[in-house]
Amino acid sequence: MRLKISQFLLSLILISAFILGGCSTQQLASNTSSPTLTPTSTTSEASTKTTTQTTSVAQTSSESIPGITDLPRLEGKATVVLTVKGSPITIEVDGTDAPITAGNFVDLVQKGVYDGLAFHRVVREPQPFVVQGGDPQSKDPKFPANRLGTGSYIDPKTGNARYIPLEVKPKGSDTPIYNKPFDATAQPVVLPHKQGAVAMARSQPPDSASAQFYFALADLAFLDGNYAVFGNVTQGFNVVNKIQQGDRIDSAKVTQGAENLKTPAQ
Repeated sequence: MRLKISQFLLSLILISAFILGGCSTQQLASNTSSPTLTPTSTTSEASTKTTTQTTSVAQTSSESIPGITDLPRLEGKATVVLTVKGSPITIEVDGTDAPITAGNFVDLVQKGVYDGLAFHRVVREPQPFVVQGGDPQSKDPKFPANRLGTGSYIDPKTGNARYIPLEVKPKGSDTPIYNKPFDATAQPVVLPHKQGAVAMARSQPPDSASAQFYFALADLAFLDGNYAVFGNVTQGFNVVNKIQQGDRIDSAKVTQGAENLKTPAQ
């Protein structure tokens, strides 16, 4: 029983450190009293711009979800290569099972958004957890490090932040569930948090993911159903394991499957 309680408390600690909120690994200890962080200004903005209705695509089409038709979509798979400190990380991006989440990521890669961005959160203790990056604010080397983790992608056409809905596909379902976290222990997901999984970070509202993503450094099943996995590292996980806080993405390129990206303009 003590072991089970310890594992549960450890899960709460890790989730507390993980939710997008701008905390560095040095601040981990101060955030262990609650499984969620205090909402930031980014969270407040997201909550006003997105809906958190519990819509299942098994019951209604994804097109019925407000704003979803304005988002990029990946119809199939693509390959993205991130280069960090001169070494490549190859990611298979799955638009078959996470079309909106994968489409958002591939679109941002195509736009060059990730080039030069920093990994602002690396958590390996008390056990391997995540490497998180993709905050557009980190492009500026003078931006305060303690505020990284609060940024979103700002669409230059509208001047507004782009947010995407939480998108998780249960096993046995033809389509993902949107806007609604669910208990994956009762309903396993198609894209689980296995070591090497790539997923979107978000703040407390389910539909607050934007540009920040993370690599899972270990199997993290307790995150399944709450965060959207959209791909996996197929080569270069040893490079991921060497990433340190502050390391930057040299470049991000779509090497295969770019034709599968469909944007609203198309």
